[in-house]
Amino acid sequence: MTALAEASASSAAPSRFDTFRVTPWVHHCGRFVARNPRLWVRLGNAETRIRAADIDPIAVRQPVFVCGLARAGTTILLETLAAHPDLASHRYRDDPFVFTPIFWNLFLSRLPESRQAPAERAHADGIAVTSESPEAFEEMIWMAFFEGLHDPARGSGHSAVLDAATDCPAFEAFLRDHIRKLLWVRGRPRYLSKANYDVTRMEYLLKLFPDARFVLPLRAPEAHIASLAKQHRLFCEGERRHPRALQHMRRIGHFEFGLDRRPIDVGDGAMPAILQAFRDGEEVRGWALYWASLHNWLAGRLAENAALRGAVQVVRFEDLCRRPEDVLRQVFRHCGLADHDGMIAAAARRIHAPTYYRPDFSPQDSAMIAALTGEAAQRFGYPL
Repeated sequence: MTALAEASASSAAPSRFDTFRVTPWVHHCGRFVARNPRLWVRLGNAETRIRAADIDPIAVRQPVFVCGLARAGTTILLETLAAHPDLASHRYRDDPFVFTPIFWNLFLSRLPESRQAPAERAHADGIAVTSESPEAFEEMIWMAFFEGLHDPARGSGHSAVLDAATDCPAFEAFLRDHIRKLLWVRGRPRYLSKANYDVTRMEYLLKLFPDARFVLPLRAPEAHIASLAKQHRLFCEGERRHPRALQHMRRIGHFEFGLDRRPIDVGDGAMPAILQAFRDGEEVRGWALYWASLHNWLAGRLAENAALRGAVQVVRFEDLCRRPEDVLRQVFRHCGLADHDGMIAAAARRIHAPTYYRPDFSPQDSAMIAALTGEAAQRFGYPL
């Protein structure tokens, strides 16, 4: 059976998909927020005015953005960095009222404390989370200001890239104020974001925050595609069993896999072939074309923009698994972070190559992946 074969009946036990359940409270409140983005932007701006005395002294300095194609190590890097006392990130508890972090977190602070045992997240990848775990919710803010970023079928040549020429003063003011409010809530001096789609917005973010640091995880194509395909199958089945999960993923801006998978269009003309391959059921070909498109574009931007190149730390997933302590030291150094209480060594002990699955492509699929991704992979130091 190949890595892209359908999951067997024995592996699709109902309990495996319990993590896709969305509680009625989260579903209805999240739907209300998503259906009224302009209202929530206004409420966020009102919160900023009301709490101006608290946030005015706070400056946004050296924010850290973890971004890249999903399944390359973004979550483990986020969790490692979020443990640092200088960094503040969104947490699971911030959903669905992401736009008003001060009001929402003040409300939560008045609720009785409850102990929550960590539970494996829906990805079934061994990462256990609680409501206090860091998570990616920044995308909800981007979607409130930029329509159509996640619609690769809008038209030939449409690009989701937001570069230094992008100009949206209302968004820029809102994002800056939102970060300052989150820093006030967490009581920490620097912002940490995990937002996969920021990979096509790094130049825009660098214009807004010239001292920003970017952590860009990469993964060898065949293993990366196997992981993406595995997650896609899992999320498709989970969302079929629990339709509210699909609606939830749409609301929070996660389209990496599942029933509403939406590849990122970088405007290189490759998107029609990618979408056609997926429509035709050629999953390996579609993922390979997608991997090549995004990473060729990335390599081009890094080669052409020296300022961006200096702000980005590329982290190859294989290096992180083989030499976690060395790689994490490079990341911390790049981000200007001290090794607080030996946290690098402690985090390194928890990092290892995945053991819960193994790529199992046919020789023909492996040859196709190598042929379609080889050029882009070589640009990041991967051999053919």
